[in-house]
Amino acid sequence: MDKYGLIGYPLGHSFSISYFNQKFADEGINAKYENFEIESIDLLEEILATNLELKGLNVTIPYKEKVIPFLDSLSPEAQAIGAVNVIKVTHDGNDVKLKGYNSDVIGFTQSIEPMLDAKWHKKALVLGTGGASKAVAYGLKSLGIEPVCVSRYQRPDTIQYERITPEVVKEYNVIVNCTPVGMYPHTEECPQLPYDAMDSHTILYDLIYNPDETLFMKRGKEQGAQVKNGLEMLLLQAFASWEFWHSK
Repeated sequence: MDKYGLIGYPLGHSFSISYFNQKFADEGINAKYENFEIESIDLLEEILATNLELKGLNVTIPYKEKVIPFLDSLSPEAQAIGAVNVIKVTHDGNDVKLKGYNSDVIGFTQSIEPMLDAKWHKKALVLGTGGASKAVAYGLKSLGIEPVCVSRYQRPDTIQYERITPEVVKEYNVIVNCTPVGMYPHTEECPQLPYDAMDSHTILYDLIYNPDETLFMKRGKEQGAQVKNGLEMLLLQAFASWEFWHSK
């Protein structure tokens, strides 16, 4: 039986394990999907050594960037983004080859593109600086939108939350939350932004999907903003993961 899985820490509720095991059951695929909750990325080698039937992995926080040194090759997109969330595992005798891909960028761009209007949407704020935000920024550029990452700390090529004025929100009117702020059980939290400056031309896209409507989305919606959570992105990136695992 083929095996697939997810590496990350902590994992808790995982969309991937329920999605893929349901897919295998529905389609009569002789495979199973497991969660590998590892406290250090160094434990990846142990997972590979003890799961010889492993054909593919998904990668989540905090290993989307840390996993790269363990890989034998990267797709052009993963190389450009600098983050990986899909690994294809190939066995050649005793030799195991790992190739990294990024399906986050596919899921995100396909999900947000129908919301965009070239007349109004030219610049975006990407909240966060981790692996997901790198994929989002890359995806926005591919859609012709100029992104800037927002960080709590002083980092090169970022803007800090306290510098986001109403004027900035009017100019950068696509805002994507790539942080865990507002995720269950902390549903009463949201990124610190001037929500009053938002209007019907503002898009708030939250990678979080639990709860369905975060406070970030709710506060934007009250001002007339278009809002969307990350569930469709998750589904689309799961489709892409399966394609990568079975690519030649």
